[in-house]
Amino acid sequence: MPQTILIVDDDPVQRRLLEAAISRTGMHVVSAPGGQPALDLLNGPRGEQIQLLLLDLVMPDMDGMTVLAKLRATHEGLPVIVLTAKGGIDSAVEAMRAGASDFLVKPASPERITVSIRNALKIGTLSGEVTRLKKKAENRLVFDDLIGKSAEMRQVIRLGQRAAQSNIPILIEGESGVGKELIARAIQGSSERAGKPFVTVNCGAIPENLIESILFGHEKGSFTGASDKHLGKFQEADGGTLFLDEIGELRIDMQVKLLRALQEGEVDPIGSKRPTKVDVRIISATNRDLAELTREGQFREDLYYRLNVFPVFIPPLRQRREDVPALARFFIARFAAEESKPVAGLTPEATDLIENFDWPGNVRQLENTIFRAVVLCDGTTLDVCDFPQIAAAMGVDAQVRRSPFIAEATVRASAPMSAPAVSVRENSPYALSATDAAGHMRRLEDVESEMIRMAIARYEGHMSEVARRLGIGRSTLYRKLKDFGLEHIAQEAEADEPRQAVS
Repeated sequence: MPQTILIVDDDPVQRRLLEAAISRTGMHVVSAPGGQPALDLLNGPRGEQIQLLLLDLVMPDMDGMTVLAKLRATHEGLPVIVLTAKGGIDSAVEAMRAGASDFLVKPASPERITVSIRNALKIGTLSGEVTRLKKKAENRLVFDDLIGKSAEMRQVIRLGQRAAQSNIPILIEGESGVGKELIARAIQGSSERAGKPFVTVNCGAIPENLIESILFGHEKGSFTGASDKHLGKFQEADGGTLFLDEIGELRIDMQVKLLRALQEGEVDPIGSKRPTKVDVRIISATNRDLAELTREGQFREDLYYRLNVFPVFIPPLRQRREDVPALARFFIARFAAEESKPVAGLTPEATDLIENFDWPGNVRQLENTIFRAVVLCDGTTLDVCDFPQIAAAMGVDAQVRRSPFIAEATVRASAPMSAPAVSVRENSPYALSATDAAGHMRRLEDVESEMIRMAIARYEGHMSEVARRLGIGRSTLYRKLKDFGLEHIAQEAEADEPRQAVS
């Protein structure tokens, strides 16, 4: 599941050169021979997988400036790097004004292209995160800002959009970490109350002696320590939305006062002589079964029916595995940019691992797991060895570790060195994958490159042994390493072989 780069150039030789240079960085490459095929690809079902566009300016069917103009209307946030053989100040200024992230003159070195791509992706990710945080701070987050294309999440979004059209009380149910508050914020941002206050109250985290004061407020001098007047959460949310998180944890005696506030549309601050009218939209959330709590007498039945007018259930992540790759891509891009790491995606084995894990902590656990993996990763892609806790929980055997000789994550196979290739289990997460993240056949040179890296990791950098096991000469091995842009592996292995011989 690496990042996908779209190359748009009418010259097939240039496309092949660019594909080879970018593929060596661990990114996935797709190409288009002209402007219109590129737009068709971007507007098609695979368009949302593309993270960056490498665009030639001079093409016969549609020039790059026209493509840029049309792109801004449909993919405004997509980073674009312009490539042209006719470099000039005027062309560069025109391209940048049209929305390009960078301007390169052909022939550009692979290093220059790689640096430009990584910078553009980093800036795009951080800009998107700033925009999202700004919308969240302004209480204008909408459903299009959420990540989730599975059928289950589409149903949640449909319900949320319908609920946003009125002020009906909403009860959001779901396990901890599924994103209940994000759904609540999207409902607020999609309603007529967008931009108004969105006040969150965690009912399970309020000290018992302060619940009433925090919810409804108090007057100055109403009790010992009340040195100033305090507006409660209801008054803070006046005109907007009050989000009551973990409502099932609220004390019974406070449930009575909450019910009255909801029914009357007014609150009684402690020490106040008269009630205060409030205009508040109530959205509640719980990770417990409120119906069961009601039957057990732990939650008031009248309050339950008052809150549960429009229920929305968010399925756990294990029931919507289709969302895992998209969420992982988002978190990888975000944390790689924040931590200034070159991580661009996951290997097919790591993708299979996280898709098949149950994620009891849901999206929150996935986010923290990706964060840890990105921080510890020394390469350009996350592999199985970057998720030791997940691998252990799933019973994955083998000593999963990162080889000191390679930049990307690899796995040392658990089978004996003399074991034939057919002894690898069919579903082993360490077997070479014949297809990429999009389901297409991988190129032979990509498979060969990965096999060489795995062999170096398995035989701990002994290049003569690697060459013998792969059935090629040592000079051929070094030539292939150079072709694949992996010369540093040979240098590190050569430096380390004497040390290993005496250890």
